[in-house]
Amino acid sequence: MIGLEVHVQLLTKSKLFCSDSAAFSNDPNSHISPITLAHPGTLPMMNKKVIEQSLKLGLTLGCDIEQQNYFARKNYFYPDLPKGYQVSQHTTPICRNGHVKIKVGNISRDIPLNRIHIEEDAGKSLHDFDSEHTSIDLNRAGVPLLEIVSEPALHSSDEAFAYITELRRLVRWLGICDGNMEEGSMRCDANISIRLMGDPRLGTRVEVKNLNSIRNAKKAIDIEINRLIGLVESAQPVIQETRSFNEVHQTTFSLRNKEDADDYRYFPEPDLTPFVLTDLYLASIKNNLPELPETRQQRYRNDLLLSSYDASVICDDREQAEYFEAVIEHTPNFKAAANWMLGPVRNHLNEKQLSINEFSLKPAEIASLINLVDEGKLSYGIASARIFQALLNKPGTDPMQIATNYNLLQENDNASIVAWVNEAIAKMPDKVAEYQKGKKGLIGLFAGEVKKLSKGKADMQLVNKMLEQKLNN
Repeated sequence: MIGLEVHVQLLTKSKLFCSDSAAFSNDPNSHISPITLAHPGTLPMMNKKVIEQSLKLGLTLGCDIEQQNYFARKNYFYPDLPKGYQVSQHTTPICRNGHVKIKVGNISRDIPLNRIHIEEDAGKSLHDFDSEHTSIDLNRAGVPLLEIVSEPALHSSDEAFAYITELRRLVRWLGICDGNMEEGSMRCDANISIRLMGDPRLGTRVEVKNLNSIRNAKKAIDIEINRLIGLVESAQPVIQETRSFNEVHQTTFSLRNKEDADDYRYFPEPDLTPFVLTDLYLASIKNNLPELPETRQQRYRNDLLLSSYDASVICDDREQAEYFEAVIEHTPNFKAAANWMLGPVRNHLNEKQLSINEFSLKPAEIASLINLVDEGKLSYGIASARIFQALLNKPGTDPMQIATNYNLLQENDNASIVAWVNEAIAKMPDKVAEYQKGKKGLIGLFAGEVKKLSKGKADMQLVNKMLEQKLNN
């Protein structure tokens, strides 16, 4: 039985309760002030953007919204927690229930959520900066977090992998978190227990903290499941505790005995007033939600007749989907647009390690290449290899002008194509005989020879038509 607590760092300019920058920085203690440092007499003030972003996620996941909200103090001491407590939500999480839809293999499941609540992040303890001391970086202290708590309804590391992947896609799609786990803007704690098949009682729970990548979460869950099974099968007790994952040694190790809620001594935060979410405010957030990935995929399948695979991959990233939408404003060939997005464009971005927002070509330029191929002026091979590369080297150039300058326009003059077809057939009389005896697949061999003779400029639709006519006579 696996339950996940995913901490999502919200994309706000300032921290949850003060105006200090919430941006990631490698320069320690550069985004701090007396409020972040919890100096006596300093008071918090609520960041309204945090409420808006929290509601976007809650409404997307079908949560019930808590309209009467207040914050609480969660009391515990860490060196990187300046106040000696964390401001969080306890009895009034902003979102309850809801679910995350996952798919593992061919099986889809809705993983129920317990709650989503707002809280401030702690700072960061650095153990490798100084050989004799632990160093403290408080840049992260006070940055707004959403904690997304699932029910213990996941049953394998594969399901956990799919769950975290889907959550990361959704927060990126909504624009509320960048999902960069390596920078700590999305972290995961896994609560794991085991029980015999059919036993209604939950086993003793163990928490593995601060898993900083989806791959590590999957590994740590598998390792901990195997450790727990080993303990039970050897009749050793399972201790409720908090553990961490050692990526180098591929083991989990104990940090401390697990605290219960009573240990935190929650009480309402006296320095922050409760806040009320009106029906009108909730309606305004809901009406401004973007079209969600699943809805957009269905539209691409139904209206644009794209395959499930094409629709799914395009909608894996909102910026990529928006770029695709901009391409098809300039061309009616939706399938070709998808092929370009998932072929040449994607390959270039992966090679250069760029996001679609950093892509140098405008959607209209990709559409112009598609249209030139559809008009028979360029072959796809020439367009995707030669013209595309030339555009990357000099964005804004007219593709037709490039093709003309380099003599790359497709040849559809019947006389020229007839000559190339005749030459290709004459070169391979033995293959002609085999074709005429029934090996129809050999037509590709002749087409390839024509393409070679024409240096890729022959209209291959015409070529194939002429080859069939000549070889079948």
